[in-house]
Amino acid sequence: MANRHLSRSIVLQTLFEWDFLPADKKDNSSANGEIIEALKRNLKEFAPGLEDDNFVLALISEVLKNHVVIDEIIEKAAPDWPLDKISIVDRNILRIGLYELLFGDRTQVPPKVAINEAIELAKTFGGENSSKFVNGVLGAVYKEIGEPGKEQKSKITKNKKSDEPVDISKLDIERLGGALVYSKNGNEILLAFVHDVFGYWTLSKGKIKEGEDVEDGTKRAIKKEIGLDIVIEEKLGENEYVATHPSNGKSLKKVTYFLGRSEYKELELEKSGGLDGARWFALSAIAELRIYSDIIPIIEKAIKIISSENK
Repeated sequence: MANRHLSRSIVLQTLFEWDFLPADKKDNSSANGEIIEALKRNLKEFAPGLEDDNFVLALISEVLKNHVVIDEIIEKAAPDWPLDKISIVDRNILRIGLYELLFGDRTQVPPKVAINEAIELAKTFGGENSSKFVNGVLGAVYKEIGEPGKEQKSKITKNKKSDEPVDISKLDIERLGGALVYSKNGNEILLAFVHDVFGYWTLSKGKIKEGEDVEDGTKRAIKKEIGLDIVIEEKLGENEYVATHPSNGKSLKKVTYFLGRSEYKELELEKSGGLDGARWFALSAIAELRIYSDIIPIIEKAIKIISSENK
C-alpha cells in the first residue's frame, strides 16, 4: 500500500475516534492534543516505520482546523443528508477528501487524485454504497468549483461509464429564478451579492414552484434568501447546467435571471448550509470579486443597463 494512501487510512481511523467526542469538546485545544496522541498511537500500531509521517500530522491538523467550513460544504453538496445521518466513516472520508480538494496543495495532490483516494477509502472502510455516495458529493463539489486541473494527465484509470456524454433530454428539470438586485444609498449605486461556502460571490436565487410564474417565484425566492422586496425591471438571460446530487443523481437546472430594484436596507441572509454571507457592493468593487464565470455576462449586462439609466 502506498505511503500516502496508508496515511489517509490512519487519519480516517483517528478522525473516527475524534468524532465520538462531545460537540463542545471537539474544538478544545486539549482534546486536539489527545487526538494527536491517538494519531501517534495508531501510526505506531498500524504503520510502524511510515516514512512520511509529516504528511499524516499535517493532514489531520488541517482537517480539524477547517472542519466547520468543510461540514458546511458537505451540507450544501448533500442537502438531503443531514451531517448526523451520514455514517461516521463516510463523513470523515468526505472531510479528508474535501480538505484535499479545496484547501490542499494541488501540485502535491491534484483534485482527481483527492477524489480517487477518498473513493478508495470508502470502498475499503465504508458500507455497500459508500463509494457511490462519496463520489457523488466530491464530484458535485469538483464541478461547482470549475473542475480545476481537468486537463491534467492522470494515472487514475477513468470510469468509461462516467465519461459518457449526458443526454440532457432525459434529465429531470429544476427551474430556478435569480436576480441581480441593485439599490441606491444616497448617490451611490449598490449591488447585492451572496457568498457561498465555495468562496464565490454570486447572485441570489431560489427554486420556482410547480405552476408558479417565474417572476413571482423569483421575487419570493429573493425575499426568502436575503430579505429584499424587489421590483423586476427586465430579464437578463438564462443559464442551464447539469447538477449531480449524491443520492438522486443528475438533473438539469434552468435558471432565469432578472434585473431587480430594491429599497436600500441591510441584507438578511436566510440560514443555509450553502451560503455564509450577503453584502452590498459598489459598482467599482465588482471587478475584484471572485465570481463564477457563467454569471459574469449576466452581471455585465445588468451594469450596462443600470449605468445607462443613471447617467
